[in-house]
Amino acid sequence: MASAGADETRDGKLLFEGSDWSFDTLERTYAAIEEVALGDLGLDVYPNQIEIISSEQMLDAYSSIGMPLMYQHWSFGKHFVRERTLYEKGYTDLAYEIVINSNPCISYNMEESTMAIQALVMAHAAFGHNHFFKNNYLFRQWTDADGILEYLQFAKRYITQCEERHGPSEVEAVLDAAHALMDHGVSRYRRPPRPNLKEAAERERAERDYEERTFNDLWRTVPQKPERAEASQAEQDLKERKKSLKLPEENLLYFLEKNSLVLESWQCELLRIVRNIGQYFYPQRQTKVMNEGCATFVHYYIMNALFDQDRLTEGAMLEILHSHSSVIFQADFDDPRYRGLNPYALGFAMMEDIKRICTEPTDEDRDWFPDIAGNDDWRETLKDAWANYRDESFIQQFLSPHLIRSLRLFVLDDNAKDTHFTVSGIHDERGYKKVRRALAQSYDLASAEPDIQVADVDLRGDRQLRLQHTMRNGIPLAEQSRDEVLRHVRYLWGYDVSLIGIDSETGKKCYETSTAKMEEAAKVAKAATAAKTTKTTKTTKTTTAPKTTTTPKTTARPGAKP
Repeated sequence: MASAGADETRDGKLLFEGSDWSFDTLERTYAAIEEVALGDLGLDVYPNQIEIISSEQMLDAYSSIGMPLMYQHWSFGKHFVRERTLYEKGYTDLAYEIVINSNPCISYNMEESTMAIQALVMAHAAFGHNHFFKNNYLFRQWTDADGILEYLQFAKRYITQCEERHGPSEVEAVLDAAHALMDHGVSRYRRPPRPNLKEAAERERAERDYEERTFNDLWRTVPQKPERAEASQAEQDLKERKKSLKLPEENLLYFLEKNSLVLESWQCELLRIVRNIGQYFYPQRQTKVMNEGCATFVHYYIMNALFDQDRLTEGAMLEILHSHSSVIFQADFDDPRYRGLNPYALGFAMMEDIKRICTEPTDEDRDWFPDIAGNDDWRETLKDAWANYRDESFIQQFLSPHLIRSLRLFVLDDNAKDTHFTVSGIHDERGYKKVRRALAQSYDLASAEPDIQVADVDLRGDRQLRLQHTMRNGIPLAEQSRDEVLRHVRYLWGYDVSLIGIDSETGKKCYETSTAKMEEAAKVAKAATAAKTTKTTKTTKTTTAPKTTTTPKTTARPGAKP
């Protein structure tokens, strides 16, 4: 904690001097940041709750996916040890902050940070991320900021009670399986609400009225094509099963929670907890570029505004700009530090470019963005984009030719059938569109993640759960991780689970596997290993040492074997 003398400033307008901070200094700086954020930028935020934590507490928050309350699981301890080791050895740095999408919005700031960095972090997290969480349509649709903290408290308490009643190993087995399926436990589209009895009756009556109005007996005399002949009994049964179970179903955890025949009620509730937490984080995975771009743009604008008002010293501003430039640094493709496009760099560059298009457009900008070019209202344009887009649609809509040239982006095709790469998108009219389309698609989770759905299950027959993987671009699943995940599904389902890979373009079956086949293959491999071990043991036992004849007169040298 800084001394009280740190609050004394050389000039009454300055918010702070030096690197030390106190809670009075934080409060005064927060008020100045809030004035710019709400008064100038017009941001709409949740009430803020800022907490100062140590590096050890920050590591602990890392391990439990950044949530203030979380149930216990061995994987969190594993992550904690890994992150702490990397941090202590100097391989990685800790984040300056963690921000929670909740109401109030909770921000964790590092106590080791200087006052300049504390100001930067408050502008970035408490106002940039906060505004995005509250206003983006994905967060409004899929998350409950008002109830997430209470739900996490319930989840932690409930799982602790389950461990006391059923044992830690039983709870851990269910959580292991649920965590393995967390990415496939989200709903990508809002389910339509169930109609009440009155609405269902009205809908049925409307359907009957429509059939009576459109009925024409002549259609009965029209001969049917062979492929439209009456379906077989098996096809009818399949159709009825899919209708009753609402198949296909992309949310695997939801299907297992509602239909598993072996899980008890408390185990189903554990699946529901993991599924709800996965759904809570799903919007963040779809808005990484926009979310970080919004927060970075906000902190950059606010810090510059405070400096222009003579409320920050030159030394503090240089430290802020140094941190800012490190955050938006983009390594070149041949740099050892290159890990793809930096979401902070791309997001911030696009926000700055939208501001430029609104205030100082070129003729090219007017051709590409006639709706926003020169409107001089960049604040409302940005807030509209932050509210109504995700990464994929945002890039598809707002990535400009000017920014494509600045970032030196182009499209490189890698066709498995070719022996070379092909540059298919360059800096021309057609190339700009192709670059924008290709970059947008790379941020589309529907294209990046495997499309695995529940295709069928015969609850009255063999009860085998049939999953279908729709392969894009002929890319199969990694065999080892695929088999491990299928075993987790088998544990939760209780019966055999099969997976079939279908090519999305041709519709042909590319592969098929099942947990029964994997178990049979494991038995065969185990038997072969046992047979090989037995054979080796018998060979060792039947091999005798060569017979040695010695005489009493012979003297052996020390250490010689008889």
